[in-house]
Amino acid sequence: MSRFTTRVELYGSPNYETYKSLHDAMERKGFSRKIKLGEVIYFLPNAEYTLDGNQTTVQVLDLAKQAASSVWKDFGAMVTRTEVAREYHNLQVVK
Repeated sequence: MSRFTTRVELYGSPNYETYKSLHDAMERKGFSRKIKLGEVIYFLPNAEYTLDGNQTTVQVLDLAKQAASSVWKDFGAMVTRTEVAREYHNLQVVK
């Protein structure tokens, strides 16, 4: 099983509600905005998502594109696959 980090940027002037709609659409596709590192759960930076699975990066990108295009026309997305531990700094803890 692989871990995927996906970043989606909505171009133009999206508002808070638009990003909330993006978060909901991404969640419906299996993505999460939270990550468990050790025993602690953190929020990822805004519009960054994680997904664990057996998909390819192309398949994960397609899921992200489906979600993003359902809420906004002009966007960019990038997927990174990792098999190693993630490093982080000063992420917000989920309470």
